Amino acid sequence: MTTMSLTETDVRVREEVRRQLDWDPDVDNSAIGVAAKNGVVTLTGFIDSYAGKLAAERAAKRVRGVRAVANDIEVRLKLGRTDADIARDAARALELRLGVPDSVQAIVHDGHVTLTGKVSWIAQKKNAEKAVQHVRGVKSIFNHIEVTPDRTHQDVRKRIVEALHRQADVHARHISVGISGDVAVLTGTVGSWSEREAAERAAGDAPGIRWVDNRIVVEPAEHGGGLDEAC
Repeated sequence: MTTMSLTETDVRVREEVRRQLDWDPDVDNSAIGVAAKNGVVTLTGFIDSYAGKLAAERAAKRVRGVRAVANDIEVRLKLGRTDADIARDAARALELRLGVPDSVQAIVHDGHVTLTGKVSWIAQKKNAEKAVQHVRGVKSIFNHIEVTPDRTHQDVRKRIVEALHRQADVHARHISVGISGDVAVLTGTVGSWSEREAAERAAGDAPGIRWVDNRIVVEPAEHGGGLDEAC
């Protein structure tokens, strides 16, 4: 991508993502590259932890104008760890994490962790992933945990809609909720990635939901200035 092909908005988004990465204490951005085109941000380079890679992605999503993020950052460990050490720490992290049942298991190969097992709630699946992402030496996580709701709940759609309206960071009036069996389908538009993810979390916390099909589109409001203009 050449500078000549970038619009003014592309340049603004790229520079604001760079500033956000520099601002975030959880991100070492010394070897991270940023590109932006039509609201799509691509992160490249390398970092020394998987948690740092995820933190960089979250930081980019917080920037106004970002519609999607391609996280191509490579995890390069400063000090190598054996799979046995990582597996031991992952098992301990899963054991200590509240809301993760004993049915969840972690398999480690060359620093890449695969989670398997069955749980009853989407939140349990996500909690298991959060538990191991900070384990030192982890390069990536493949979450293959299966969600199998243990019973049928009434008025699931109503519960999700009410939960969306309770969320302070979600403008629920632009979101529609559909239920297909044990799948919640979200459609509509929001102004930021944080709203989109908050809506998905709210739907995933509903009882009886196995999976959330999040079709919400991020449509940031037009904004002509950068972050430094807010000073």
